Amino acid sequence: MTRRKALLAAAAGLAFLGAGPARAECADPGRPGVEWRGCLLNGQDFSGVDLTGATLRDSSFNRADLSKAKLARINGYGVKFLSASLAGAILDDARLETADFTKADLTGASLKNADLRRAVLYRATLKDANLSGAQLRQTELSFADLSGATWIDGKTVCGPDSIGKCR
Repeated sequence: MTRRKALLAAAAGLAFLGAGPARAECADPGRPGVEWRGCLLNGQDFSGVDLTGATLRDSSFNRADLSKAKLARINGYGVKFLSASLAGAILDDARLETADFTKADLTGASLKNADLRRAVLYRATLKDANLSGAQLRQTELSFADLSGATWIDGKTVCGPDSIGKCR
């Protein structure tokens, strides 16, 4: 092997190693204010866990159980909750811009004053959820079930035929 090829191979190896070891904070236990940035936490059980004020930015909780979890005031920008259970979860004042809740169960969840701009709630279940004061600009609600949900005005309760929009 020529010296040039050896240097290129070494550089490629260093570039591969540049990804670095797994971030220690991803292994930290769930607690208020935890820093889980860019973590893969798919399929895990976080039911009833208090994550108030946590940073979950760009993390993935696909198929995870977060039912009755406290997620108030989280930074969940870009977080993924695909097919996750968030039934009865508290997401008040949460920053959830561009979050993906595709097929998530948010039955009875509280999303008061949550920032859901550009979030995806495609086929999500939001039955009896509270969306009072939530920001929904450019939010994808196609086929989302909003039956019985309290709408963003805090007064309107969506009817039983509220699929994709509050009726």
